[in-house]
Amino acid sequence: MEKKKILFIFQEITPYLPESEKSKIGRFLPQGIQEQGKEIRTFMPRYGAVNERRNQLHEVIRLSGMNLIIDDMDHPLIIKVASIQAARMQVYFIDNEDYFHHKYLTVDKQGKLFEDNDERAIFYAKGVLETVIKLRWAPDLIHCQGWFGAIVPLLIKKSYADDPLFSGSKVVYTVHNDAFNETLDPKMLDKLTSDYISKEDVAVLQEPNYLNISKLALQYADGIIIGSPEIDPAVAAEIKNSNLPVLEYQGEEEYVEAYNKFYDTILSND
Repeated sequence: MEKKKILFIFQEITPYLPESEKSKIGRFLPQGIQEQGKEIRTFMPRYGAVNERRNQLHEVIRLSGMNLIIDDMDHPLIIKVASIQAARMQVYFIDNEDYFHHKYLTVDKQGKLFEDNDERAIFYAKGVLETVIKLRWAPDLIHCQGWFGAIVPLLIKKSYADDPLFSGSKVVYTVHNDAFNETLDPKMLDKLTSDYISKEDVAVLQEPNYLNISKLALQYADGIIIGSPEIDPAVAAEIKNSNLPVLEYQGEEEYVEAYNKFYDTILSND
């Protein structure tokens, strides 16, 4: 029986970033799922905070070199890779010096969102999917983490729906306790609109705040995981009112096995 393939599109992974709820899951979940007998690929952004020399990142020339168009501008896509030897897994990094040179992740040192966070999230999501196409690796399930990955379900169900690599892919979205009070660029809706995505498809982003970005993920995902003990109450209410399969919060001791079973459940739902 062929191994199921799981694509992880994560926001943070330790040891490349300091330990946090997200980064610890980013480190240990893929390893655990691999040990459960599944094939994995793992991605994260190459933030400026990632020390390339210490972590031995190197560019993958055969995967780099394409440009992604966002808001009618070309942005070079650079792919780097590093290995976590103890876990026998590689981590791919999506890099672009315009979007990922900040020493901080999604907010500056005053805690204010970066003005280009909408484009950074779009670039990251598209960069991962285009790289997977170059790898000719067809994921059975895609697991995206946190609001920074919230547009992945939309892209899979709309922009990449006709690509044979993704035509059968299911998408699971993890909601974390990562709410913000600001609004992303109001032009985010226009930046996502394309030949494959209509304004109606992303109408919820008329006001691209945290709740509406989360609603977009819920609209196109196949399953939801609660990744924090507490999440934004408005998002929690939306999840409760959805018809999606939901995995409630799991503690550190249980989550790998619980996530693996949840993946199997989602994959069995046709």
